[in-house]
Amino acid sequence: MGKFQSADGLGLHYEDGGDGPPVLCLSGLTRNSSDFRYLAPFLPEYRLIRPDYRGRGLSDHAPDAQSYTIAQEAADAIALLDHLGLDKVTVLGTSRGGLIAMLLAHTHPERLNGIILNDIGPEVTQTGIARIMDYVGRPPTFADYAEAATALKEMNEPAFPGVTHNRWRVQAEMMWCAKPGGGLGLRYDPRLRDALEGQAGAGPAPDLWALFDAAARLPLTALRGANSDLLSDETFAKMRDRAPEMRAVIVPDRGHVPFLDEAEALKAIRAHLEDHGK
Repeated sequence: MGKFQSADGLGLHYEDGGDGPPVLCLSGLTRNSSDFRYLAPFLPEYRLIRPDYRGRGLSDHAPDAQSYTIAQEAADAIALLDHLGLDKVTVLGTSRGGLIAMLLAHTHPERLNGIILNDIGPEVTQTGIARIMDYVGRPPTFADYAEAATALKEMNEPAFPGVTHNRWRVQAEMMWCAKPGGGLGLRYDPRLRDALEGQAGAGPAPDLWALFDAAARLPLTALRGANSDLLSDETFAKMRDRAPEMRAVIVPDRGHVPFLDEAEALKAIRAHLEDHGK
């Protein structure tokens, strides 16, 4: 693990393990480097670099929450590559991490060997956005991790059938921290919600299809959870039509997002890295 300083002076944490070809693993919106905990044991021959975005995990919180943007997080990712002396990497982006990956394909294609997207595309559903906004920035009300795991299993069973209580317990520990006085707290700056609300009211959304087109000019693999409420089957079909050379993989019995240790996900990730990640 390590820490480096962003251009505006924040200390940003990252995990760095393995000695093989580098893979920059970018996590979901409120998540951190632990997003790739399930995947890492299956890729011992690759160097997995897993940053915590500003305001998440062990990274510093920004004085101004309005810097919690995809553009700033993409700039921080390039700063990390510079800090590590890496000219090119494969980017594996989960959810928001995939949006950052697409932006990097547009702004810094020379730094990327290729991209793997985990359940994200250039269009997202309003249902998925509403679900995310229902919890972003709001502390959990669970008494402990056991209670949180039970709630996660009950809530996610329709989209993630058969996932064990133990897996959800690990997920709860990755998502929330235990507070000294009891209960659980956020592992990220709650002002992330303010940033999202401010950006939503700042004008028209950018054309993400243009960013997807930039990603499609590179070797590209896209995963979709079969039960995803964020990346619709219709958008996934549009992605396939627009980028016929893209490897498109459905991960069964998974919603948003696959854990990445599923057989279908592992097969796709390994195939991409073997062909384009060295």
